[in-house]
Amino acid sequence: MARDLLIGTYTQRLPHVDGHADGVLSARFDGTAVVDVTVAAEVPNPSWVAVSADGSHVYAVEETGPDGGVSAFERLADGAMHPLGRVSSGGDSPAHLALHPSGRFLLTGTYVGGTVSVFALADGAIGERTAFVQHEGHGPDADRQEAPHVHQLSVDPVTGDVVVVDLGLGEVRWYALSESGALTLRPEATVAVGAAGPRHLAFHPDGRHALLVNELDSTLDVLRRDDDRFERVESVGTRGPDASAAANLPAAVRVTSDGRTVLVTNRGDDTIAVFAFDAEASGLELVEVVAAGGRAPRDLVISPDGDRVLAACQDSDEVSVFAFDAATRALRPLGTTAVPTPVCLAFA
Repeated sequence: MARDLLIGTYTQRLPHVDGHADGVLSARFDGTAVVDVTVAAEVPNPSWVAVSADGSHVYAVEETGPDGGVSAFERLADGAMHPLGRVSSGGDSPAHLALHPSGRFLLTGTYVGGTVSVFALADGAIGERTAFVQHEGHGPDADRQEAPHVHQLSVDPVTGDVVVVDLGLGEVRWYALSESGALTLRPEATVAVGAAGPRHLAFHPDGRHALLVNELDSTLDVLRRDDDRFERVESVGTRGPDASAAANLPAAVRVTSDGRTVLVTNRGDDTIAVFAFDAEASGLELVEVVAAGGRAPRDLVISPDGDRVLAACQDSDEVSVFAFDAATRALRPLGTTAVPTPVCLAFA
């Protein structure tokens, strides 16, 4: 079945990337390839995008330094995106955003600024800021953890808490979200992984587990719920046995809908690591490592039908497509499509 796909990109040259796209891109995924790639909205450095559950609204960060912002769009029937306004991100270089499942709030985080903001939503437009949190401190790695760096936000499917992954602090923090959109830190629930450098987290369908990928030491952690908090119960490497001594930076982590498989992208090795997950034992096993089909695979998504995997290969300007067999966990490459500086992938 053909699906609409939105692609977040970089449009400017930054220290870590040579961005040369023109904004948020829209495309169609026909089950085999990404086709009909066009510019949907001319936004500077929309490195992360989020789509409402019904596909009617799209939100994009503008990772442009101290003047960074967040933009909202109404997505029309023909796929065009009508701007609904822009607000300041509340910090330097917004890197991630997420929609609250209720549709009432937009969660945003800034990488350089180390801040978290919550915005009220009204008819899809971004309204007042209901919460603002400035993280303080640093982690043990003097080069990459000299200050807070918020990298991802999500919502705990069991408690409704806002979950913030801060690479700079080396922590995952849980915040209670009130009906009015205020945030209250639950310090007893913080998971500290230090110099591992936590980057992204994905909840398992059972709600009892979460998988945390660490950028600085190329590991994947199993977090298991213990009453009202999580504990780190296992950590395994994301690299294959034949990996070189060159630097590697994992990026995305995804869990299949049946919870049996976890996928992680490796930038440097330029691979996708495939793990078997045993929920009863809270255990991970590296099954295979597959070439990503391009350089610096950032985001990775599993198709709604569950039988395809797409990877955004940022530095080689392409999106690669794989057939995925849930029973055997096998990934089979189907090809790539030229896409300028792809970073984030979202089905609409």
